[in-house]
Order: sequence, then C-alpha cells, then structure tokens
Amino acid sequence: MPDGDIWVFGYGSLLWHAGFEHGAVRTARIHGFHRALCVWSWFHRGTPRDPGLVLGLDRGGSCTGRLFRVAECHRQATLAYLAAREMVTPVYVPTRCHATVDGQRVAALTFTVDRDHPQYAGRLALETAHDVVRRSTGHGGPNRDYIAQTVDQLVELGVHDRFLVALRSTL
Repeated sequence: MPDGDIWVFGYGSLLWHAGFEHGAVRTARIHGFHRALCVWSWFHRGTPRDPGLVLGLDRGGSCTGRLFRVAECHRQATLAYLAAREMVTPVYVPTRCHATVDGQRVAALTFTVDRDHPQYAGRLALETAHDVVRRSTGHGGPNRDYIAQTVDQLVELGVHDRFLVALRSTL
C-alpha cells in the first residue's frame, strides 16, 4: 500500500464491527471478487472440531461493501489489528484491490480467500450451510449471529444476497 492514509474494504463482519480507528466510511464496489459463504471458521464462529461458516471474497464477479479510511497515524496499529483478526490461519490473503467510490477508483486493502487452503469450503448447498451455521459457535459468538448481523448490514447498503437472506430465514 502507498504511504499515507489507507482505505480498507470490508464485506463481512467489518461491515458491522470494524474494530479499528477510522475516519470516512463510504459504500464502495470492487470488481474481480464476490462475497461468498465459503470459509470454514475454526476460530471466530466455530472450532476445528466443529467449524462454522464465514464469508470470503472469492474470485469472479463484484462485491459491494464499505470502505474505511484510516489516517496515517493509525495505519500501523490498524494493519497489526487486521493481521491478528483476519490471519488467525492463512485462509485469507491480504490483497490490494481497487474500489469504486463516488465515481472514483481508490486503492484499498481487503482480504481474499485462498482456494488452496483446507478451510476453503467452496460453494455449499443451503441445507448444508443451515446445519453448520445453526450449531456452530466460536470465540466471536454463535455463527447464526454473524449471519444475521451481516444480512442486516447488507440490507442497509441496499444489497440483496439471496443465499444469505434464505439462510437467515431458516435459522
């Protein structure tokens, strides 16, 4: 990332729990990745023995989320925080992306999924996702709360994710 302020693109739990100092927050869209419930959560929403499911940015398509501006004075603390939060295991890859916000493209940091990692779940059937989410809990709380809070934030952004909405309605 270039020197100075940075932008962080959030698409899952960062939408409702950034956890770091930030200034401006904007709705933004990235291309080349889409939001998918494709990561087995071994820590935040499940355990290695009873994994939950969380979102990842998988390749292809586009994704609407939130862009958080981090002042240079908070940059190192934010990067350290995000590394500790998102890189509990290496299923996520810190990735530089370009987000479109207010008609302009800006460079941003986000976390994409590593399809070769054992935590990559791929595309699951709704029934399978329901069974996993209904029963799993991790350090961050029940998996169903993660889904509910994320869907609430997506609705606020004007994003209708049919799979997540259908999943939430079954919980």
